[in-house]
Amino acid sequence: MINKIGKITVYVQDQEQAKDFWLNKMGFVLKLEQPMGPNASWIEVGPSDDEFTTLVLYSKAAMEQQNPTAVAHPSILFSTANIEAAYEQMKQNGVEVEDILKMPFGTMFTFKDQDGNNYLLREDK
Repeated sequence: MINKIGKITVYVQDQEQAKDFWLNKMGFVLKLEQPMGPNASWIEVGPSDDEFTTLVLYSKAAMEQQNPTAVAHPSILFSTANIEAAYEQMKQNGVEVEDILKMPFGTMFTFKDQDGNNYLLREDK
C-alpha cells in the first residue's frame, strides 16, 4: 500500500515568483527543474535535499487549459520543531503571517505565499 506522500501540486500564477518565494523566503531547496513545453517548467521544491515529499509549482494557466476544475488550492500543513523561531524567520523574510494560535491540540499559524494562498505551519512535539 501507500507508504509516503510523494508530491503536492500547488497551482501558481508565476512559476519564477513561486520558486523565488519557496527558495529565498522559506529556505526550501530546488529538487528538480526541467522544461515542460514552450512556456512552463516542471519545478519541485522541498524543505531539504533529504526530504522525499516535494511541492510541485505548476502553472495555474496551464492547468486551467488542461482541467479547469483542478486548480483549487489544496490544504497543506507543514511541520516545525520550533514554532516561534520559524514565525520570526518568516516575518524577517517578508512572508505574510497571521498570529500564532495555541490550541489544546497544537500550536500553529497560517502564512501566505506570493499568490496569497494559505498554508498552515504546526509545531511537532
